[in-house]
Amino acid sequence: MKILLPIFYLPPISWFAVFLKEEHEIVLEQYENFPKQTYRNRANIYGANGKLSLIIPISHSGKRIMKQIEISHRENWKQNHWKSIKTAYQSSPYFEFYEDRLQKIFEFETESLIQFNLNALNIIQDILKTKKAYSLNNEYAKVPSELNFRERFSAKKETEFEMEEYYQTFSDKLGFEKDLSILDLICNKGPETLTYLKNIETKPI
Repeated sequence: MKILLPIFYLPPISWFAVFLKEEHEIVLEQYENFPKQTYRNRANIYGANGKLSLIIPISHSGKRIMKQIEISHRENWKQNHWKSIKTAYQSSPYFEFYEDRLQKIFEFETESLIQFNLNALNIIQDILKTKKAYSLNNEYAKVPSELNFRERFSAKKETEFEMEEYYQTFSDKLGFEKDLSILDLICNKGPETLTYLKNIETKPI
């Protein structure tokens, strides 16, 4: 089954559940118009005060196609994001084990949002010990031939995917936060991450 997925920054757990399903042949969308306030340039982690959004600043050059979107380097966002991740997860069970590899995400130099996101995806796959193949689409299709998951993951409302609660660094104080970035699952569940992802049911569109 062919699935069309958007290209996200440190994607939410639900995205990875769809991405890694064995029966899914993954095509990634690079020709859509860039939608604002989505996971394409943001990721949610669990900070000391609850959900925290890490947002990659975009260069406002007038370009609208995802493939052409450039990252703005006017602010030191990489350093800020990495500092926020370390602060959020340094006391989690597995952060120290994966720290060096996770830091490499923020050492990658590129102007392209897509290239940054795909490099991060490759590092995450390395951490998960997965080698899921994917391709990039060649043109935008309003009604694609693949199952369309472009609007399936919302950064603004609660996920439709059912997920079991697991221990999170601040959940004793603030409760369980569902469907955060894959980083949350990796840092808290470590080697059990893949098993957890396989147990998430992906409902048909």
